[in-house]
Amino acid sequence: MNLRNRKKGVSAEVHTSAMNDIMFFLLLFFLIASTLTNPNVIKLLLPKSQSGKSISKKTINVTINKDLQYTVDKKPVAIADMPTVLSGYQSKTAELTIILYVDKTVAIQDVVQIMDIAQKLNIKLVLATVPK
Repeated sequence: MNLRNRKKGVSAEVHTSAMNDIMFFLLLFFLIASTLTNPNVIKLLLPKSQSGKSISKKTINVTINKDLQYTVDKKPVAIADMPTVLSGYQSKTAELTIILYVDKTVAIQDVVQIMDIAQKLNIKLVLATVPK
């Protein structure tokens, strides 16, 4: 075996000077991106309870169609009777939320009437929309 006359083949080299620049820019990018994330998040370990009861929030659906017919949980209601009907629902549960479904052709004044009634009764109101 002639080990001394062995030809040297092509040596494989990796030039890392270009990679150093890329790694530096990636490091800067992740440092800047990490500061833009939500820094106000506080992780908490919540205490445990033996009873395990949760308060269920009651929601009711109020609908206004294009003919200005008002319904509360699929029951037709006149606008004049709306405060008494909603206060009846409010007396049954502590925290009541109204989900308001309104046809897009209804004038805003009719929506504001329901919002005023909910505000006077101190009931939370959410306006339902259709996602695109």
